[in-house]
Amino acid sequence: MTTMHNQPTTPRRQFLADVGMGFTGVALSAMFHRDCIVRASEHGTWAPPTGVPHFAPKAKSVIWLFMIGGTSHMESFDPKPELTKYAGKEIGDTPHKEVLEAKFLEDNLRIVVPDDANGHIRHKLYPLQVGFKKRGEAGIEVSDWWPHLGDCVDDMAIVRSMWTTDNNHGAQYQFHTGRHSLEGEFPTIGSWAHYGLGSLNDNLPQFVVMGQPIADCCGGVRGHGASYLGPAHNGVKLNVDPKNPLPFAAPGKDVYHEEQRGQFELLNQLNRTAAVEYPEDQAAAARIKSYELAYRMQSAVPDIVRFSEETKETQQLYGLDAKETKDFGEQCLAATRMVERGVRFVQIFHGSNGGAGAWDAHSNLKAGHSKLCKQTDKPIAGLIKDLKQRGLLDETLIVWATEFGRTPGTQNSDGRDHHPFGFSVWMAGGGIKGGITHGATDAIGFHAIEDRHYVTDVHATVLHQLGLDPRRLVVPGRQRLDIDFGHPIEGIIA
Repeated sequence: MTTMHNQPTTPRRQFLADVGMGFTGVALSAMFHRDCIVRASEHGTWAPPTGVPHFAPKAKSVIWLFMIGGTSHMESFDPKPELTKYAGKEIGDTPHKEVLEAKFLEDNLRIVVPDDANGHIRHKLYPLQVGFKKRGEAGIEVSDWWPHLGDCVDDMAIVRSMWTTDNNHGAQYQFHTGRHSLEGEFPTIGSWAHYGLGSLNDNLPQFVVMGQPIADCCGGVRGHGASYLGPAHNGVKLNVDPKNPLPFAAPGKDVYHEEQRGQFELLNQLNRTAAVEYPEDQAAAARIKSYELAYRMQSAVPDIVRFSEETKETQQLYGLDAKETKDFGEQCLAATRMVERGVRFVQIFHGSNGGAGAWDAHSNLKAGHSKLCKQTDKPIAGLIKDLKQRGLLDETLIVWATEFGRTPGTQNSDGRDHHPFGFSVWMAGGGIKGGITHGATDAIGFHAIEDRHYVTDVHATVLHQLGLDPRRLVVPGRQRLDIDFGHPIEGIIA
């Protein structure tokens, strides 16, 4: 008689469930079982992450601020006085005509809609629409539209050499996944962090989304989705509303607490029975966790947005006392209170308008950007200052980003078009150097030319600061390209 060693066994309950379901259940179970064996044999002793960092982390949490539509790098963190000097002239008639012959124009661009009216090179240079001042001890030039954030520049590392490949607003999805919208659906950076590290607080979601997410045209809910990592790692949308912070999670007003507890217990029992029958059903597993988490969150989440617990000075720091800054300020304050309670990844969107995004400045750039900057400047500065005074900035990584920049040339007489060839992001806290700029665009802000960074370099930096190696998070059967992993931006890491 031959004895089979080291063969996975089928639990008694699963066997009975398979028999009870007939051949369909047996067949499904066998397929799942065989698939697991094949994947294990192909990839050695693979196992999902345990929640333990791969190496010593420098940050515990991330606050990801995303400006939807494409913020002009030249009117924010990368001033280009040459634009004003040669305003009205064609690029080809200036000393900077070589930008039109750079290899980056073809090497790094994938056009989605060839005949679109937007996403083109604009040749007539448009002057800067705002002044700049040197800020902080570092003396970094920051736009006058960001006066409060300019006061925080000594805590910031500004990366002026980003590039991407999508010349339209699918770049929003690309910035969150690292992959072009034409290539399909992929996990977002928040989902990778959640997948790799799991929970710091079992009463709160570990990947939270606030503000109106990107529109369906540009990625929709996939912009905070987990794709093949499974729905358990999707971002959870929260409202800054003490009466309804978690849509559809609270019971009706006529439901007693004891009645709801009984409902959850029954649902839990039914879901776990189904989980035995379909052990590889990620949706079922996510549903079980979501019900359990939703029940616990009913008391924990409202506490986060109970801002009356904060001092008047703290509320003013975020701009809660002014109409222009109140909404975004509340989201930033909620983010602080979340990371204080152990939320791992907070993603805040600004500028969603049901389409490309409010920061999309094809015309009226001066009026639009000055308004949007006013809405966000004080709240973001308040976020940095408050985290610092609470002793949380060192362990919280703040990322400010947008999908691409704007063209040096003019569009519609007073606007700028999409510009994927060079733009800016910045980071602060979480083991990042402060008071520095990194990388550079050319003299008119056209191409990233020094220390160039594709968007996944931002992802790699975030994961590195959290103590994660993205290559060790790969899921068997899901091949990733080298560009998916990116490289940590060493020049800004303390």
